[in-house]
Amino acid sequence: MAKEKTGKSKKKGKPKVHEELRGFEVSIDSFGELKSNLPIEKLNKFLDENVDDKKLAERDDYQEPKKPKKKK
Repeated sequence: MAKEKTGKSKKKGKPKVHEELRGFEVSIDSFGELKSNLPIEKLNKFLDENVDDKKLAERDDYQEPKKPKKKK
């Protein structure tokens, strides 16, 4: 007979994170508000530089901005 897995697999350690977001933590308080240790402006800047906006890509008048070269 094959063994059945019970419960969820638990991953140990921390997930891989972009170096600019190391130490970033977010939580939801009792009022449903997001609390973060990173200013929203810095988070938005990171997302603008590193994530493609799928909604804008579908538009005909949208031109993708040039991405800065990544540092090695």
